[in-house]
Amino acid sequence: MPKRPPGAPAASRADQEKRATGSVPSREELRRFVSETAGRVGKREIARAFGLGPEHRVALRSLLNELERDGELANAGARRFTTPGRLPESMIVQVTGTDSSGDALARPVNWDGPGPPPAIYMHPEPKGRPALAPGQRVLARLRSIGHGKYEGRTLKRIEAQPGRVLGVYRPAEPSDEPYRRGQVKEAGRIMPTDRRVKAEWSVPIGETGEAEPDEIVLAEPLPHNGYGLKPVRVVERLGRLGDARSVSLICLYTHDIPQVFPDEAIEEAEAAIEVGLDGRTDLRDVPLVTIDGEDARDFDDAVFAEPDPEGGWRLIVAIADVAHYVQAGSALDREARKRGNSVYFPDRVVPMLPEALSNGWCSLRPEEPRGCLYVEMRIGADGAKHSHRFGRGLMRSAARLTYEQVQSAADGEIALTLPDGLLASLYGAYRSLLGARERRGTLDLDLPERKVVLDEGKVVAITPRPRLDSHRLIEEFMVLANVATAQELERLHQPCMYRVHAPPSPEKIENLRSFLGTLDISLKPAGEIRPTDLDRVLKEVAGTEQGPQVNEMVLRSQSQAEYSPENQGHFGLALPEYAHFTSPIRRYADLLVHRALIAGLKLGPDGLRSQDGGAGFADAGEHITRTERRAALAERDAIDRYIAAHMADKIGASFEARISGVTRFGLFVTLMETGASGLVPISSLADDFWMHDEAEQALIGRSSRRSYRLTQRVVVRLVEATPLTGGLLFSVSGDQAGDPAPGQHTEIRSGFPGRQARGRGKLRP
Repeated sequence: MPKRPPGAPAASRADQEKRATGSVPSREELRRFVSETAGRVGKREIARAFGLGPEHRVALRSLLNELERDGELANAGARRFTTPGRLPESMIVQVTGTDSSGDALARPVNWDGPGPPPAIYMHPEPKGRPALAPGQRVLARLRSIGHGKYEGRTLKRIEAQPGRVLGVYRPAEPSDEPYRRGQVKEAGRIMPTDRRVKAEWSVPIGETGEAEPDEIVLAEPLPHNGYGLKPVRVVERLGRLGDARSVSLICLYTHDIPQVFPDEAIEEAEAAIEVGLDGRTDLRDVPLVTIDGEDARDFDDAVFAEPDPEGGWRLIVAIADVAHYVQAGSALDREARKRGNSVYFPDRVVPMLPEALSNGWCSLRPEEPRGCLYVEMRIGADGAKHSHRFGRGLMRSAARLTYEQVQSAADGEIALTLPDGLLASLYGAYRSLLGARERRGTLDLDLPERKVVLDEGKVVAITPRPRLDSHRLIEEFMVLANVATAQELERLHQPCMYRVHAPPSPEKIENLRSFLGTLDISLKPAGEIRPTDLDRVLKEVAGTEQGPQVNEMVLRSQSQAEYSPENQGHFGLALPEYAHFTSPIRRYADLLVHRALIAGLKLGPDGLRSQDGGAGFADAGEHITRTERRAALAERDAIDRYIAAHMADKIGASFEARISGVTRFGLFVTLMETGASGLVPISSLADDFWMHDEAEQALIGRSSRRSYRLTQRVVVRLVEATPLTGGLLFSVSGDQAGDPAPGQHTEIRSGFPGRQARGRGKLRP
């Protein structure tokens, strides 16, 4: 019988007999073999282990594909497999931060396993080579060190150029201390702007790039000899910390968001001219109106509604015709795809398209003719869509309205100069659509957004962003247009860039059920969950003290929405098909959808090209999903930094808060007034052995039997605010611990954050 591959487990007697006969293994036998074999397993190793010949090739391939499809095996590349959740022996990883010694921390570039990606502790680079910097990607050899953690060693750097370090330059204080042999004299240090980077960087004399104190700089690692902090060279000075736009500047560079358009793209945008009526439907006499935020500068959608003589409503949603100006394969198109979407900060917008288009020819300004793609839809009084029709038109916006204006007019507080009955028709159609939404049973989270109010670059207030019926009106019109778009592209057999939202994973649903169980709220098990089940929970806690936290926990249980040419439906909206059509100025996905409609309906020569479908379409979906998530992280980081800046002069002040997270190393709290979040380190709690009860989401004192639990109201004192990283640290004012509940505990001694109880070992080897 053939020898088993190195690292393969010893076969049982039954397995040995089966392998001697040379038959294809069962699902369980193959899954167990891959699980127990070290490293990645290919068809050759399987064939050798089970004595298979060429006649078994098709059956084996089918079985492997079946196990991969069902999630029991994971593709590890190079036609090899491993068990889900286990990393292969080598893979591409990305550096995300550093530990306190300056050594790199990384994660897999592609992670599809359950839960967060495993931590990878990179071995220091050899002497004479630059240190790894955040954002760098390397091919690393991995070795499991237990508890879902890995040690990594660099095999090959993916990018030839060094990584880059973003931070604030601080000159070194004069010192008479002698330098050790081999140690480089430093001119200053760079304080990292990313809270995941725990170590400063040393700037040797002569490598400052003439940076001044408190300047935001970009630097690149230099070769080091293994002593002291990792050295870097300043390569670019970006601006002074504290300047009006320094916060968004830090976020742009941290997340590598493009800021400058290539000259060729600018030239194409500035060469654009007004579209004519040729080949278009004339909509200039239809009183379409735009409804946007007060500070909006680009208007890419307009709406109209009127009663349908046959009952119900006739709606028109008109969208800026970006595809006319951004031709596939052009410099504008390449840059728009690269950016993927616009990025919005409190002090600036980084647009997907140059201003000549985003705020000019592609913006539906009032009383100016503009090209558009439109969809005319008819709905019944119950909100059900009866028909839709797409076209290419020439429109003239009748008015530029704000959400606040429309809401005030609907409430009878002000009068708007609009055609008779238009506002009433818009709201009548909205109420019909809202009824259909409620019957469909969607997930309607109540998570108020925070608005940062600036005055000359300084934060003057953090306020909740109001949620008005006028916002919901536009949302319902856009959702209906997006549904019609997906249905039309399916009818035309055209490629469609779907907006997909998969159902929550079983693991996340079970975690949510455990949390809701602490509040005596029931939830169906994984596999039976529908949006209506989650919405029932949200309605049950609406207006209660637990409401905000339950909404957050339901949000955390959800899968992330993404773009894909494969339709998976939209769980949150309870829709079988959905695509984005309504914002091509700021989302590349919508531009692709417009081109597909133009091609399918033969509306012009600027539709989707045949070479843009297939694998290219799938690649585009993955890319714009990444750019969307990158933008969301940058926008959230900016808000956190602005809030920290706003709180910096309130050190020592007390605030009402609720516990929004419980971990082994402390409590996360959210302030009731502003929504600001921060950490209460476990070391700041009363001296006790604190036990982390995962089931009850609580920290419980072993001696005092007092507890801090998720959703609990507490008064906290601000201890530290760091605008540079956006971090906030609090302490609980006095003894506010409540009574404990029984459960499984992990003991932690206060004063030693992050260390488990005796006999369990440290978190990091």
